[in-house]
This record gives sequence, C-alpha cells and structure tokens, in this order.
Amino acid sequence: MVGGVDGTALTIGELAARLGVPVRTVRFWSDAGLVDPPARSAGGYRLYDAAAVARLDLVRTLRELGLGLPAVRELLARRCTVAEVAAEHVRALDAEIRLLRLRRTLLRFVAAAGTTTEEMGIVHDLATLSARERQQLIDEFVARAFEGVPEDAPGAGIAAGMRTLPAELPEDPTPEQVGAWLELARLAADPAFAGRVREMALAGAGATPEEPDTLGADAGRMVSLGRRALRDRVAPGSPAAEALVVEWLGEDAGDRERLADRLATFTDARVERYWQLLGVLNDWPPFEPSVPAVEWWIASLRAR
Repeated sequence: MVGGVDGTALTIGELAARLGVPVRTVRFWSDAGLVDPPARSAGGYRLYDAAAVARLDLVRTLRELGLGLPAVRELLARRCTVAEVAAEHVRALDAEIRLLRLRRTLLRFVAAAGTTTEEMGIVHDLATLSARERQQLIDEFVARAFEGVPEDAPGAGIAAGMRTLPAELPEDPTPEQVGAWLELARLAADPAFAGRVREMALAGAGATPEEPDTLGADAGRMVSLGRRALRDRVAPGSPAAEALVVEWLGEDAGDRERLADRLATFTDARVERYWQLLGVLNDWPPFEPSVPAVEWWIASLRAR
C-alpha cells in the first residue's frame, strides 16, 4: 500500500505539498522518529507510503492544535490516550489564555496611565509571577517589618492581614487591579515603608496600660468627628475645633500633646493605602480613608 492516489509512493516534496507544510518540517518530523524511516528511491530520495502519510497528517493536526513534540510522541506510541492529551492541552491553553489576558490588561493600563518603561517592566513581572512568587514578595516584606516583634504584641496582629493575597490573579484583571499590583510592589520594596510599619508594630508591642487607648472602641467616634470637621472645614485651633475636642475628650482632655504623639505613631497614609490595595486585589468592599480625619485630630490637639 503506497501513498499516492495512483499507487506510487510520495517524495518528501509531494508529501509536504499534500500536508501544506515546508519540506524542512517533514524532514524534521521524520528525523525526530515520528514516522518509520522512509524507503529510498534508486537515486536516494525519501519515499513515503500511505501509512507514513496518514501518520504525518495526524502529526500535523496535533501540532496545529498546539501539542508539543513530546506529547505527540507519547500519543503516537499509545503511552497515553487522546483524552489525556486533550485534558493536558486544555490546561496549557487555559494558562496561556490567562497570560494573554494579563498582557492585554497591562497594555491598557500603560496606555491609560502613561506608565514609564521601568514601571511597565515591573507590572509585566508581577503579572507573570506565579502565585507562590507573588506571595513570597509580600511575605519577605512582612518578615522585614515584623522581625523580632513578639507574636502576642498588639502591633503584631496586623502581620497576618498584611500577607493576605488572592491565590491567583483574576483571569481578566481590571486596570485598577494591575495598578494596585504596581503600587503594592513599590510599597513592599521600599525600606522606608517597611521601617514605618515596624515602628508602628514595635510601638504597639511597647504599649503600657497608662497610655491613651487611641485604637480602642472610641476610635470610631474620633474618626467620625474628624470627618465631620473636615467636611465643615473646621480649622485646627479654632473655637469650633476646641468644641470638638471637648465633645470627644471632655472638659479635662489631659495631656493633649502626648495623645497627639500617640495618634501620630499609629497614623500613616501609606499604611492605610496598603490595606486599600489589598482590598482591590482581593475584591474586598472599599472603605473610606480614616487617616485624614486622624491627622486633623493630631493638628487640633497640638494647636493649643
């Protein structure tokens, strides 16, 4: 049984034309052992019979579907089933589709945000990192910030939350999520930011019962009053500001400067921004920033 319609074997050129591939591709497949060694003409030309034609036609189909040569060889040798090969290929395609979606979103982000070349490289690296590598980036930052802080210290409790990342990037992330990755990476890589978080953690670890409870249940009321003051454009040090101080702390406000210092220790817009970025990546409900309200209180307590 031979490969040609008229009962003749096909030369490598004829076979390549029938398959619609270059001659070098047929030669490569043949030399790679995907088909039995072809017969030779008297002049030394390769001749492919019908079995070889059918086998290489299957190879072409599998390659067009994206299967690599190892998978094709396994299938031809019947060491795996078509279903197994197809399932593995679906997984590979899914991964490739996710990466393509990330790259598309990256380009949208760059086009909209006017990102620099350096920032574009950072975003691309973050988009292609594995989940383990992304988590490691954040874990290393948290480890630097909380090294030596007792596990039972009040300030150490935020360490676990700061490690909270989604297991996988969304399949079709928004430009906002890509931007969140970029900003989060900047923060995690900034030694000054890690130092600020560490300062807050150590201050929490060294708190004493005599110090004002600036992070307790009354903090919500403090923030609410501060937001109201900002909304009403109340200037720190003004009579209206002093009235709010009395409303929150009573007539005897105690050591206002010490309270302001304590509030300042635990107030940082970048730390709050870190939590907002985690929220964007984890699809948490957005929250209104509290730092501006607390900063108003710091200024008001120090104004007198």
